[in-house]
This record gives sequence, structure tokens and C-alpha cells, in this order.
Amino acid sequence: MTLTATATPGKSLISPTNHALVLIDFQSQMAFATKSIDATILRNNAALISRGAKSFGVPTILTTVAEKSFSGPMFSEVTDAFPGQKLLDRTSMNTWEDAAVIEEVNRIAKPRIVFAGLWTSVCIVGPVASAIDQGFEAYVITDACGDISTEAHERAVERMIQLGAVPMTSLQYLLELQRDWARAETYDSTTGIAKQWGGAYGLGVTYAKTMFGASEGH
Repeated sequence: MTLTATATPGKSLISPTNHALVLIDFQSQMAFATKSIDATILRNNAALISRGAKSFGVPTILTTVAEKSFSGPMFSEVTDAFPGQKLLDRTSMNTWEDAAVIEEVNRIAKPRIVFAGLWTSVCIVGPVASAIDQGFEAYVITDACGDISTEAHERAVERMIQLGAVPMTSLQYLLELQRDWARAETYDSTTGIAKQWGGAYGLGVTYAKTMFGASEGH
């Protein structure tokens, strides 16, 4: 059998319209004990995916646990991207067991869900396992998650992969949303987000544009 290639994207790729983003427990108390990733990098990556989702109009759920009584406010790097959006506060460690969150999931009605947050082994594994069990596709932005140790984070990621979850990274998430530099309507936003939160890649974009006016779309 001869295969015929076509210039079309793979079905497993993320697009602005084929998923919802769920950001879980990016809160002070959760971050204090996070040791698998530096807090500055974690906050940076949370900002990167939040700005990316906002720029591309990805439906996003923001949820916290015991915000007022114990865990504190959600990172401003996240909430600043979604001004005025309600945070869904929970008592359950597993986001998928919260009725208000599930009501939002059903309202948004996307079969693919991308997760990120704290801690990987508890507040990410729980909803990922539950979502997969109910027939949803689950993706996890692993460098926008963290845990009390590298061991805890890595074992949690392995467990989710074994269940069928797809791992990805923050910059990968942003660039997969853009995917084609000829998409002029989001080009400036995507490169702007990359320049501010994209690390060395962002520096490269700034350098190229400043020194010789380079543009990926041309």
C-alpha cells in the first residue's frame, strides 16, 4: 500500500478551537513546597500559557483550593491574563470532583482538555485520570506543573502517560497554537508573548527583529 501525504495537520495537535485549558491551584501555599521546578520558572511558564490561551481565545477554567482560608490567591501571572474571570474555589483535591468545575467543562463542551498546575501528583493526576476515565483526551503541560520533589513530579507524569495523557511544554503549547507564521492576525501577539516569557527563544526573536528586521512569516 502506497501512502499519500497531504499538507494537513495531525489530529493530535492542539489548535485554538479543539480544547479547553484548565489551570489548577497556581497559589502561594502550593508553590511554597514545590521543589521540582524553580518558582520563577514556574510563574514564567504559567504566564506564557495563560497569555497564549487568552490571545487565541481558548476557553479557560481557573480553579483554586481553599483560596481564602489556606492556600492564598492565584498567581497574578495567571489572573492578569483573564481580568474579571471568576475563580472556581474548591474543597476537593481532585478538580474533577467539583460540581462547579464540571458544570464549566460541560458548558465549554470540548472533548480535549489541557491541564497545568500544582501539585502534579495530586491536583493534576486526579482530574487527568478522571477525565480520561470519562472519555476525554487529556494533555498536560509538564513544565507548568510542579511538586514537592522531582521524584513526585516525574512519577506523576509517568503515571498520567501510562493512563493515556499526552505531555507537552509551555512554549510548545504557544507555538502549536500559532503553528503557521503566516497567520498574521496572531503573529504579533505570539511573538510578543515569546519575547516576554519565552526565555532564550524570546531573546532570539528580539535580536533578529532588532538587528535586521527579521520576520518568520516572510
